[in-house]
Amino acid sequence: MAPHANDSVGGATGIALESHSRASKSFTVNSPNVVYTPENVQAKYTYRTTSVDFTDGQYTATPKETVYDFKTERNVGKVGVMLVGWGGNNGSTVTAGIIANRRKLEWETKEGPRAANYYGSVVMSSTVKLGEDSRTGKDVNIPLQTLLPMVHPNDLVIGGWDISKMDIASAMDRAQVLEPTLKSLVRKEMAHMVPLPSIYYPDFIAANQEGRADNVVQGSKASLEHVEHLRKDIRDFKSANGLDRVIILWTANTERYADIIPGVNDTAENLMRAIKDGHEEVSPSTVFAVASILEKTPFINGSPQNTFVPGCIQLAEQHSTFIGGDDFKSGQTKMKSALVDFMINAGIKLTSIASYNHLGNNDGRNLSEQKQFRSKEISKSNVVDDMVAANHVLYKEGEHPDHCVVIKYMPAVGDNKRALDEYYAEIFLGGHQTISLFNVCEDSLLASPLIIDLVLISDLFTRISWRKTGEEEWKKFHAVLSVLSYMLKAPLTPPGTPVVNALAKQRSALVNVMRACVGLVPEGDMGLEQKLF
Repeated sequence: MAPHANDSVGGATGIALESHSRASKSFTVNSPNVVYTPENVQAKYTYRTTSVDFTDGQYTATPKETVYDFKTERNVGKVGVMLVGWGGNNGSTVTAGIIANRRKLEWETKEGPRAANYYGSVVMSSTVKLGEDSRTGKDVNIPLQTLLPMVHPNDLVIGGWDISKMDIASAMDRAQVLEPTLKSLVRKEMAHMVPLPSIYYPDFIAANQEGRADNVVQGSKASLEHVEHLRKDIRDFKSANGLDRVIILWTANTERYADIIPGVNDTAENLMRAIKDGHEEVSPSTVFAVASILEKTPFINGSPQNTFVPGCIQLAEQHSTFIGGDDFKSGQTKMKSALVDFMINAGIKLTSIASYNHLGNNDGRNLSEQKQFRSKEISKSNVVDDMVAANHVLYKEGEHPDHCVVIKYMPAVGDNKRALDEYYAEIFLGGHQTISLFNVCEDSLLASPLIIDLVLISDLFTRISWRKTGEEEWKKFHAVLSVLSYMLKAPLTPPGTPVVNALAKQRSALVNVMRACVGLVPEGDMGLEQKLF
């Protein structure tokens, strides 16, 4: 069945895709701690941790147990996503990808036929271990998407904003990401999609973006009028498309960092006053975040700037609205967070990491200005910090590998980013090891599945509640949704909590929280039943 388009208020077009029938096998948990009702899955889960004290030069480890109840709503409902920067490379690519998957499209390329898929999405294309087969003892693996009731991306309603008024089909041509044969198959639907006008504060993005800014809301600095305008856009989109929930995701240009100024953006109250006063250090992305929070709509930042200033985080906490970020972790940095974790855990002392990349898409053009590059440099540079800090055998206090990040704009390569990395390490008895990687990746085809993951997981957690056993009141997870960290370069965590960048830990955390919601123990590879046979 073909998708159909619905015009939402304000000129944006939402594509409402009919319900997708899943072919994957479902499962149930046979346990007195898990209860299924038509409305919910409810599980009692014992969380085991180890508390450590250090006195008189001695560590004392004490096992701890806390019993939680988790409740997950089974009715997924109708979900929409509004992309800020819908007309960019990522926005047009993910839109075309969802249409292609819903219609099960196939197309010809110079390398032969290709078919739509969701490769690169951890939710849609990865599996998790459910347990061991009761007869053979072999692992039973299931798609991650079947662990809990999740919206299927084919069912998402898509809309959004852009500073360019170009329709999404034309934006897809401008991006030069997809094969012409695929573009011809999705063009009809996408030609009817026109982004809503966005807010545009020239000081926050590169001057070379000014030529695109022909679809903007009046005013060049923050204002309460802008907040209310965006809130109305969200409400209108939700109403026009009959949605139960909306997720907002920033995939627009990288902004410069906003200065953190006491009395301006350090508290929720001060931030709202700063917006009212039109303070020059309130960025467009922060205004979008504030509007989303006030509408109790999750907001995810896929770019590296510091959208979530302290006042914005506090506002999200006050309104119990999910926020997550920052910066899609797709190619070079994902490799780095995996390789550095492996090397340090193997007892190899990295002493130098040199990262260079060049790209020719509009992201690269925007990053060619120093203030915007600095935002990206920070998000890419901090990715190894927690892994280094975890190994005090290799690294003494204050010691850290040299780490350099360089990005250059090279128009000729378009969306095909070239990334070169050199890892220089000290090994046994003063020896050295050098690892060099050359990574060619189609940037938007890696980032688009991350957008899908971030939307699907964010929506899932809007339907999960928890409480300690014995309590009456159900609660939501903390407003800062740190389970999204697997998809992000610079993961946002609740104030005062540690940042985890190690890729394996991030995925494990996501999977094990989902397992807890159905009363299953954490995924483990101890395999005692095999080793003690």
